[in-house]
Amino acid sequence: MKKLSFFYLALFLIGNSVFAQDISLPAPDKKGGKTLMQALNERQSFRSYTDEGLTKQQMSDLLWAAWGINRTDQKKRTAASAMNYQEIDMYVALPTGLYLYIAESHSLKMINNKDLRKTTGTQGYVNNAALNLVFVADMGKAGKREGIKIDDSDLFMSYANAALIAQNVYLYCASAELGCIVRGSIPKEKLALEMGLKSNQYIILAQTVGHPRK
Repeated sequence: MKKLSFFYLALFLIGNSVFAQDISLPAPDKKGGKTLMQALNERQSFRSYTDEGLTKQQMSDLLWAAWGINRTDQKKRTAASAMNYQEIDMYVALPTGLYLYIAESHSLKMINNKDLRKTTGTQGYVNNAALNLVFVADMGKAGKREGIKIDDSDLFMSYANAALIAQNVYLYCASAELGCIVRGSIPKEKLALEMGLKSNQYIILAQTVGHPRK
């Protein structure tokens, strides 16, 4: 019986070491893509996607463009943040699991190994697109501890901050010939539970990214 228990424990540990892994990203290509005016001209929303995934380089460029660090000496980001709280956390729902983007190391930290893409929205296209971004306001970074009441006025600038990040995603996707769409239709309570969020972490927006179906 003990040998059998050790066998299952070994399988569990091996399974977690294989599947529960963070993702290291290559350095972003900061010189590629179309001009800003071209990207603005071609920016649009897509509601139909293939099931083709993004390459690691595409993910690296996308996440850095969205919310990466562009002034390392000050740890400032590619999108503005009111009071420089940088309270928006960007989660990435991939087929292999849910990840948190860590700008300081430009990497993805695995939160769990569940495919939560279909849980990030109510639209059918969220299921098979390459990835879904979930923008979460961690109000602890703005001084709001767990248990403190948080109302809409507290979240006002977080909605603006998330929208700025989402626009960066739009511009990158237009430049890289990918598709995206920002979404407010999210089963927030169910998704927050699946993500393991705390009471002072609020889902603000979601955004689908992938290869548009022609």
